[in-house]
Amino acid sequence: MGNDIGFTHIALPAKNIDRSIRFYQHYANMSVVHERWDQETQKRVVWLSDKTRPFVLVLVENENPTPVLGPFAHLGVGCKDRDEVDRLCEQAKQEGTLAKKATDSGYPIGYWAFIHDPDGHVLEVSYGQEVGLTVEQS
Repeated sequence: MGNDIGFTHIALPAKNIDRSIRFYQHYANMSVVHERWDQETQKRVVWLSDKTRPFVLVLVENENPTPVLGPFAHLGVGCKDRDEVDRLCEQAKQEGTLAKKATDSGYPIGYWAFIHDPDGHVLEVSYGQEVGLTVEQS
């Protein structure tokens, strides 16, 4: 069965799953690890993962998704450095999806910004939050 214990996924509605896949591939370095047509709901379902831990983002096809994550509720993705945060923010700004420009909030929050996904859900890109270190030390 592997290590499917604890927090394993979050599921969000998505109008255009292919567009959402491209968004999360680019902004969160995720790829499709599972895809199916759900016979019961008659909806397309995909699982995306960055393959760093047993956790997936589940996208479920929905004609009129209501953004669940916003204006402050969000998914968070750690970046390798501030330059990556800035690069992603610049691209999001050009695409009209930057929700909050990069801000340095100091320790323990770090350098972060908000970007809207294609359905209006909010993705935080950040550097310096040290979530992994904090969890290890607790």
